Amino acid sequence: MNIYKAITDEVLVPIHPAGWPFIFIFVLVSVLITAFWPPFALPGTLLSLWCVYFFRNPIRTTPVTDNLVIAPADGRVLSTGPADVPADLDLPAGEWRRIAIFMNVFDVHVNRAPVAGKVTATSYHAGQFVNASLDKASEANERQNVVMEMVGGQKVGIVQIAGLVARRILLEAGVGDQLAIGQQFGIIRFGSRVDLWIPASTPVLVMPGQRTVAGETVLADLGATLQEPVDSRKA
Repeated sequence: MNIYKAITDEVLVPIHPAGWPFIFIFVLVSVLITAFWPPFALPGTLLSLWCVYFFRNPIRTTPVTDNLVIAPADGRVLSTGPADVPADLDLPAGEWRRIAIFMNVFDVHVNRAPVAGKVTATSYHAGQFVNASLDKASEANERQNVVMEMVGGQKVGIVQIAGLVARRILLEAGVGDQLAIGQQFGIIRFGSRVDLWIPASTPVLVMPGQRTVAGETVLADLGATLQEPVDSRKA
């Protein structure tokens, strides 16, 4: 019974509601094209299955602690160093560290709260759609900013960034909402990036190139501090 449950949990993964319209369109277009050109049956089926796979929303087990910061996105860590905070991200003055996570078109794109706290600010910034893996994407691309405040008053910033293919950032939380750590708060359609902003003095527990799992991978410990000062101008 346990083996059967493990297999079904891996195969029968929930689908994010935002994906159903796209899945319907992919299937409908594939059927129509195949009706006129039968050889399209195979690629149409593969594309439809990929669309279902893209919008999967697997159940995650989140470590619940007071100080640990959990990954807000699946993907590959691009950078973890101190950086200048974008002007439109409403964080207090000071030195901040950016943990950038790049999601390719095969990663889960559901985003989760990295800490438990209250949403204190959100803002949308229209922009370009350059490759989200480039450093300039954090300020040049279309993005959605979210600021959360923890019980102790510490704030963190989360920025959903569109990419080359992504054209729709969906935020499912608003100012005043209380989010639990690991709780879903949005999704980005078709390839993108999420930047997490934490105090620059916070030790980071991941490194560039490492893969993260949203809602599970521990990124940093807000209860600890670095032994040496950091330069906020270094990426």
